[in-house]
Amino acid sequence: MSFPLLTATAVLPAIGAIATAAVPAAQRTAAKWLALLFSLGTLALAVTVLVRFDPDGDRYQLTESHSWIKDFGVRYELGVDGIAVALIALTALLIPFIILAGWHDADPLETGSRRWRPTQGFFALILAVEAMVIISFEATDVFLFYIFFEAMLIPMYFLIGGFGDRAHEHGEKVASTQRSYAAVKFLLYNLVGGLIMLAAVIGLYVVAGNFSLQEIAEARANGSLDMATNTERWLFLGFFFAFAVKAPLWPLHTWLPNAMQEATAPVAVLITAVVDKVGTFAMLRFCLQLFPEASKWATPAIMVLALISIVYGALLAVGQRDMKRLIAYASISHFGFIIMGIFAMTSQGQSGATLYMVNHGISTAALMLVAGFLISRRGSRLIADYGGVQKVAPVLAGTFLIGGLATLSLPGLAPFVSEFLVLVGTFTRYPVIGIIATFGIVLAALYTLVLYQRTMTGPVKPEVSAMPDLRVRELVVVAPLVVLLIFLGVYPKPVTDIVNPAVKQTMSDVQKKDPQPEVEAAK
Repeated sequence: MSFPLLTATAVLPAIGAIATAAVPAAQRTAAKWLALLFSLGTLALAVTVLVRFDPDGDRYQLTESHSWIKDFGVRYELGVDGIAVALIALTALLIPFIILAGWHDADPLETGSRRWRPTQGFFALILAVEAMVIISFEATDVFLFYIFFEAMLIPMYFLIGGFGDRAHEHGEKVASTQRSYAAVKFLLYNLVGGLIMLAAVIGLYVVAGNFSLQEIAEARANGSLDMATNTERWLFLGFFFAFAVKAPLWPLHTWLPNAMQEATAPVAVLITAVVDKVGTFAMLRFCLQLFPEASKWATPAIMVLALISIVYGALLAVGQRDMKRLIAYASISHFGFIIMGIFAMTSQGQSGATLYMVNHGISTAALMLVAGFLISRRGSRLIADYGGVQKVAPVLAGTFLIGGLATLSLPGLAPFVSEFLVLVGTFTRYPVIGIIATFGIVLAALYTLVLYQRTMTGPVKPEVSAMPDLRVRELVVVAPLVVLLIFLGVYPKPVTDIVNPAVKQTMSDVQKKDPQPEVEAAK
């Protein structure tokens, strides 16, 4: 029996979460180092998965399959394709940076009655989320996926509500109330989506007789499982609704700005760069593969919703006073591009969408973590409270600029390649939507450059005159992300080589081919 590498990759951070939580309360520093050690161990296993994966091999590799709940056809089935491998690597890469960036975010702090939960709990919850996200990317049993898709809400709820951002303009009492509101809103939105998906999961079992993604997809392909049109459409909508909430897609997005505003910057990165990717990943793995005809039926409506997300998110980002809410609305716009690329039903669009998931994770992490370092120094999230930072903290300002330029998809930085592919893939099938979507790029340039101008340039405000530049720990967090943004912007081939075969398989699932160019290239 071969070593269960996929299980180990998901179980190691779970063990780390338990071990970190068990560290005595007085040993806070030991808990931090233990969590970091387990996250680095998980990264090593994720790299091993990446190395052992053969892009030209079987669709699902490193598979594991064991009987679990035999009477209901539930199995413990794991397997990864190129898209899952890329997102597992992204998750495992970001978690150590999230832990390092949040090194002091859960330290005890007393100001009157102001107290925080134990440090150990903060880092244990981060590792617990990592474990659940990774197994969600690995699961090829629909019921197994559903369990962890829902279970990750619990640690995220406590991370948002129990360890919120300490910078608040209205004092601790109001801050506590708003943290609780954001956490409850996050939980309720996602629980409603999950309950609707549960009904669809049960319906799928009634129709197919099992929960195996591969068996159901093969039965659909060879004609031995023929779903009625209306049945397939209702099941698709049940799955898609849950994934659209998680993604998030307009108009199901409203929980995200509250959650990112009230969470600490590292937890905000965990939400949008890691957890939300499960939603867009699941659209590719489950919606398109299990319900190909319904996916094509729903495509026009989804493309319109994605376009609204792009423009709406960018417009609201322009008008934000709060730095973290601006980044949250920018992410809503970016997720619109990802979903648009998925449902454009072209190889360029889906390759770009998958690459966008990776690049958005890196760029958002870079921008939000530097913003978090900035906020921790000044004690305010309000853009108007800053000015002239580049004169007193040039390295901080420089990394903030690179993160911002990546967010607006500047050529030469990683998100540009993915956004370009999404737009090309969309334009070939939906030219009007592709043209309107480019307006989101213009707005991205506006909100990013205005944010930088108002915070980093101009006269130095007295409150930031003594602001220190990035410290060694903070440089260790930011520098690798900046390097990756530049490297993947210039040379995205390592990622595209991994994901493109999986994209071709997905295109085959929905029986779609790329539109032929109207004018042939000159020979």
